[in-house]
Amino acid sequence: MKISARNVLRGKVKSVTFGMISAEVVVELSGGDEIVSVITKRSAEELGLAEGKEVSVVIKATNVMIGLE
Repeated sequence: MKISARNVLRGKVKSVTFGMISAEVVVELSGGDEIVSVITKRSAEELGLAEGKEVSVVIKATNVMIGLE
């Protein structure tokens, strides 16, 4: 798969929580950090997302916010 996004992280699906329309997907990266994505239920089903499945997390954003307390 070739894509233009520069931020591609590999990980394993930790959990998938299905709602009526969307699904929350938690992906655990190799260092133990987690990334959470909300996608359509249909996309999650078509991808066959399930706990333990290896996936790529693709991040393409024109704005990234950083906060400081």
